[in-house]
Amino acid sequence: MYRCAAFVLLFSCGVVFHQSHGVEVNVTGEDKKLCLYANLMLNFSVSYKGADNKTLTALFKLPENVMSDGSKCDEKTSTLKLNFGDGHSWSMNFNKSGKSYLADQITFSYKLSDSNYFPGSSSNKTITVSQNANINDVELDNCYSCKSKDEISANLVNMTLWNVLVQAFVANGSKSENITSCSADHSTTPVPTTIPTTAATTAAPVTNTTTTPPTTPPTPLPTPQTGNYSISPSGPNTTACLLASFGLRIGFKQNQTYQEMNFDPHGANVSGKCGVSSSELVLVSEELTVAFTFVNDTKKFRLLTLNVTVNTGSGFHEVDTNLTLWETNIGSSYMCNKEQNSTISDQLSLYTFNLRVQPFGVKKGDFSTADECFLDSDLSFLVPIAVGVALSFLIILVLISYLIGRRKSRTGYQSV
Repeated sequence: MYRCAAFVLLFSCGVVFHQSHGVEVNVTGEDKKLCLYANLMLNFSVSYKGADNKTLTALFKLPENVMSDGSKCDEKTSTLKLNFGDGHSWSMNFNKSGKSYLADQITFSYKLSDSNYFPGSSSNKTITVSQNANINDVELDNCYSCKSKDEISANLVNMTLWNVLVQAFVANGSKSENITSCSADHSTTPVPTTIPTTAATTAAPVTNTTTTPPTTPPTPLPTPQTGNYSISPSGPNTTACLLASFGLRIGFKQNQTYQEMNFDPHGANVSGKCGVSSSELVLVSEELTVAFTFVNDTKKFRLLTLNVTVNTGSGFHEVDTNLTLWETNIGSSYMCNKEQNSTISDQLSLYTFNLRVQPFGVKKGDFSTADECFLDSDLSFLVPIAVGVALSFLIILVLISYLIGRRKSRTGYQSV
């Protein structure tokens, strides 16, 4: 009855074209006119059971080529449905209410038998989770826009939705230029305080004095405990192919508030995989899920991707897929005992302590010879010395310039 409009006549009905800014979908009605438009970005974090009842975590994004079969438009309700992989689907339902509309529910259905998304799963079940959507009171003939990240949690699933532009119940087959922005995108401005006045014949001058209460600085966190992690290719009793040891702290900004959180290695679930060109380490505690992806270019390895999810409170999710951290030669391990602070993005910082990692070329289950970071090297002490020497030369140059200038001034005076 309804079908997805083709994009520039290059894509068949039902196929969604993925651009760098998100997945874009045009849904048309029986009259061949646009009735629902969506452009969004979406990431998933799903916990599931593997062998020996171990908890594993799958981290993936909405893939490039999804299908919109099942999307539809009616007079009072509309549905955006995106299908991908081996039977997975994500949908958002819209309802019209008077002169506005809202998205009342988000539903995600996934099949644990799909090893591409859930490797090592001990279950073949299809699981469906639903959660309320945070899109309300959008005027008809308006697009809803939300660039901020919306963290949606439902049972063992965390969904991160951002860069959203959507219009349900499109009128006259043309997407509107009118925008209704989400509250998270609105900049917060101070609310003026109104002081009530009492009518009088003569008004006495009023002095408004604002006393700012003293702020108590946050209590600094203790140094995080060092965890020892290993990944084996075929079970816990085989020789490790990935080794890592470090204390880990995450700093993140949410709703303009900066927080820090230590990763607790006790009782944490450790999973991952080893490959020829890519290896992965996933750490899951009650509060944090952190996934590291390393790449191998045959000569060196480095940390390429960091994916962090805060599992408590209102949740937080951030991912960077283009890092160049902890780089060293293949056949060696990378080591940095001193605290390292890496700024991943405006919202995320990574702190490591007593770090040693080797995601490739592990032999006999032990670290290879370590390449030390600059902070640990004997050359690190030269930095303050070099700065001191440079400042000394600068002072000497200024003093010489001053003496030469003073001498010329005196000579000129005597010759008059």
